[in-house]
Amino acid sequence: MSRETLVDHARALDCIHCGLCLTTCPTYQLTGSETSSPRGRIHLMRAVAEGRAEPDATFEDEMNFCLVCRHCESVCPAGVEFGAMMEFSRGALLERRPPGPLARIARWVGFRGILVRRAGLRLAAMGLRAVQLLRLDALTSPLLGLRGQIFRNLPRVPDAHERRPLPPVTPAKGAERGTVLVLDGCVMPELFGRVNRAMTDVLAATGREVRSVPKHVCCGALHAHNGELDQAEDLARKTIAQFDEVHGSAPVVIDSAGCGAHMKEYGRLLANDPEWRDRASSFAARVVDLTEELAAPEATARLQEELCDGHGIKGPVTWDDPCHLCHGQGVREQPRQLLDLVPGLERVEMSGADSCCGSAGIYTVLRPQDSLDVLDPKLESLDQTGAKTLVTANPGCHQQWQIGVGKTGKEVEVLHLAEVLERALRPR
Repeated sequence: MSRETLVDHARALDCIHCGLCLTTCPTYQLTGSETSSPRGRIHLMRAVAEGRAEPDATFEDEMNFCLVCRHCESVCPAGVEFGAMMEFSRGALLERRPPGPLARIARWVGFRGILVRRAGLRLAAMGLRAVQLLRLDALTSPLLGLRGQIFRNLPRVPDAHERRPLPPVTPAKGAERGTVLVLDGCVMPELFGRVNRAMTDVLAATGREVRSVPKHVCCGALHAHNGELDQAEDLARKTIAQFDEVHGSAPVVIDSAGCGAHMKEYGRLLANDPEWRDRASSFAARVVDLTEELAAPEATARLQEELCDGHGIKGPVTWDDPCHLCHGQGVREQPRQLLDLVPGLERVEMSGADSCCGSAGIYTVLRPQDSLDVLDPKLESLDQTGAKTLVTANPGCHQQWQIGVGKTGKEVEVLHLAEVLERALRPR
């Protein structure tokens, strides 16, 4: 493999090294090191591509230290596609510098065994639930150190009733406004099945017929973010085919920011596949985040008729922007507008709401100390708001906030936006 194919040299040339990204980068804020910033990592990429540096262990560590939060993209005047560059480099590094035997086994089990099979996901959830019910997770701290502490503070796996799949069709309430497809996801049904059902209930309340895609398991977002690009491409093709089999033109509504950002980029992911690139671009154009769908005028008008109060929601409430929603998709105002629709709900803005919480997919497991260090200033910002409920819209962020709240003993409930809106629907 040549140096040119190890990094995306063409995209690296877009960077003008202005430094605006430094103040937004969580790893630069932790270290103060130029090489741990987007500008610094792009400089490393250029040096490797041009033969001025080797892709050694230091280079690999900097690529993996990045959370790929894409905050730098939001402030970049040159429009550098940093997230795409990181995926490319991580994929090439996996080929150039394969991980050790244990890491290879773990990656195979996780990415090719569990995440892509519904049976594997259910088995993993059942195992984790058994560990939690028997309180065996309390033993992980002395055995696994910081990872054990994180494991102990993971959200409780719900019972089997809550982990049931979505029905194939949820009929619209009142006058129908057309059909939408929804993503069950891989992790969501096992840990946050209630969120998926809240999404379908709220969509139905706005007049949408909601269809799920029973055959589908994983969109490939975690694979792409961690360099498993071949598998990510295969999963993208499967996703497109399985959704089109159910309905070939309906909007695809996503309640997971990371999945939505990734699926909106299927056209880029499959750009080199002449058989799929046009179909991928067409599919990506149909993908919308749940908040985009609900903030559309017709949906908002129906919601205003259906919402009565935030039953059981403790105030004040604050919104935390998932990185792949605000930076990856440019969706910022819609979630706030929707929260403000709920009668009597007091919303307070949190300082740095668009900064990364440190979750970043499996980053919490791979680099637990760095992950928690990134979360610490967010917890301080939460304290300053006085909020009793924190609202987000991504399973990784949801878990990370629950870990932080559990670790510090804060009396703050973490909810998905869909749960807030579902609780506020008029009783039927």
